[in-house]
Amino acid sequence: MATPRISSLLSRSFTSSALLSSIGRNSSRRGGIFRYSTAAAVEEPINPSVNVNYTQLLINGQFVDAATGKTFETLDPRTGNVIASVAEGDAEDVNRAVSAARKAFDEGPWPRMSPYERSRILLRFADLLEKHNDEIAALETWDNGKPYEQAAKAEVPLVIRLMRYYAGWADKIHGLTVPADGLHQVQTLHEPIGVAGQIIPWNFPLLMYAWKIGPALACGNTIVLKTAEQTPLSALYASQLLHEAGLPPGVLNVVSGYGPTAGAALASHMDVDKLAFTGSTATGKIVLQLAARSNLKPVTLELGGKSPFIVCEDANVDEAVELAHFALFFNQGQCCCAGSRTFVHESIYDEFVEKAKARASRRTVGDPFKAGIEQGPQIDSDQFEKILRYIRSGVENGATLETGGERFGKDGFFIKPTVFSNVQDGMLIAQDEIFGPVQSILKFKDLDEVIRRANATSYGLAAGVFTQNLDTANTLTRALRVGTVWINCFDVFDAAIPFGGYKMSGHGREKGIYSLQNYLQVKAVITPLKNPAWL
Repeated sequence: MATPRISSLLSRSFTSSALLSSIGRNSSRRGGIFRYSTAAAVEEPINPSVNVNYTQLLINGQFVDAATGKTFETLDPRTGNVIASVAEGDAEDVNRAVSAARKAFDEGPWPRMSPYERSRILLRFADLLEKHNDEIAALETWDNGKPYEQAAKAEVPLVIRLMRYYAGWADKIHGLTVPADGLHQVQTLHEPIGVAGQIIPWNFPLLMYAWKIGPALACGNTIVLKTAEQTPLSALYASQLLHEAGLPPGVLNVVSGYGPTAGAALASHMDVDKLAFTGSTATGKIVLQLAARSNLKPVTLELGGKSPFIVCEDANVDEAVELAHFALFFNQGQCCCAGSRTFVHESIYDEFVEKAKARASRRTVGDPFKAGIEQGPQIDSDQFEKILRYIRSGVENGATLETGGERFGKDGFFIKPTVFSNVQDGMLIAQDEIFGPVQSILKFKDLDEVIRRANATSYGLAAGVFTQNLDTANTLTRALRVGTVWINCFDVFDAAIPFGGYKMSGHGREKGIYSLQNYLQVKAVITPLKNPAWL
């Protein structure tokens, strides 16, 4: 099937003349009164057209039970009902997986295979993902709650593109010949780092799986990957396809389980050579400590964010409202780079708030398998209750609740799209990563002020800027202390674009050429030269 343009599905930008003409720069269209329909929430949930075939641990190329025989339940966030019981790995299973990965690296064919052959296996894997696009998307939606259209038309195609991207890199990784003073031949070798431990989150299970395994495999490493306990299903399904594509046993091992047991065992394992983690900043600190206390393994971290989305005074308000809405509410607000602090210039603030309220009220919430649904449920009861606590704190701290602020429907973990105005920097909703459908709109007067306030956070993952002035865009781009700045667009993701944060949003970069550095060692080799014809 043809892969859609990812930028048209996973991102929003407002630069086309068609959109300008359809909305109009001076449009006087105002938001009226909108009421949520709970019909989608009370209907019988749609039955996914996919079977759950893989629920065991994947160790040394085989699906096996946990050593203890224990399982845990993965739930449908639409209802809270059980989808399947999944093997619960712990320290003993991590030991088995690491042993398999170590043997595959030290003795197996993967690092000794020609890079071209590794590339061919990754390309076959991408073809199989494409063939099974709809089943994988259905598993992702069922286990996670994200809209099926988002999973099927954007996320799985992006995973396919990522695997083809890294397949292309496999035979282009090489060292350098280095000129040196004196009679010596100097070269550098870029070697695979060894056994990589990888821990992925629940908000984008399959995408994070691809971001982790793609560069690691292209470089010739072996892997032990721990899935999030909330969303283990899609990684197990995809890993079976990878073995069908020809991956040797032991190269990729998948352990499902909990952070304090399986995750901690992986982070502190003495035979793991490198660790990569995506998740909360609080957990990232623990992972870093465990890695340091064990064998001082290098760690890359992609952590939390509280990203500013800055709407300047020259902005087209209608376009800015739509983009700010997408920046926050995409994926139920469960996005580390969500534009969760919406800074709006005081001259357009009131108009922006009214239109943002109207847009949130029109957002379609319901069964994510239903066509046209923009927002599904939150991942689980813990996240659901956490978001509602933040909403209560916003009200208690004096922010104005414009719309939403409560459960949507009676079943599952749905929350109404929520908008706060008159938000102040010191409020929890302006400081903490809520990870939910809660938009906080703040007012600013000038660029110097908004730069200072936008940077006054421990996070530094991303930022959005909406302006028609190139000088303003350039000023903000260089002043904001973040890893990604989107100008008049948001959530533009591509296999080649690096992603990562400043400050407590993490270390290192995912995707693109920069991610390869995470999985390579550099070795210098120096050889004496005898009577060289040239130097």
